[in-house]
Amino acid sequence: EYMQGRVGLDLDVAQGAAAARLTGISLLSSLKAQIGSLNRVKRIVKVLGMVNAVPDFDQHPQVMHGFSDFMVEVFGENGKHARSAVGMGSLPFNIPVEIEIIVELKEE
Repeated sequence: EYMQGRVGLDLDVAQGAAAARLTGISLLSSLKAQIGSLNRVKRIVKVLGMVNAVPDFDQHPQVMHGFSDFMVEVFGENGKHARSAVGMGSLPFNIPVEIEIIVELKEE
């Protein structure tokens, strides 16, 4: 089950931030499946946050704080990252947030 809706119409900023946090949980689950352990993560380098929002919505960074704050909860200082937060007219399956991350791994 996943959240659906456009921020500024179906969801408010707090709900959008919650969706961004849930997206972070999903991303870490996928990352762990790929690399075996989140202990291999050296740092979160760069994040692109895409927010499914109405045209006059202008609080994309506040929505993405839900994700960024979660990365700091999980990884501490190494969870801090460069970030872009942009609005989209639509996203697949009407999801509120889609996030792309670049992660640096520790040497094995």
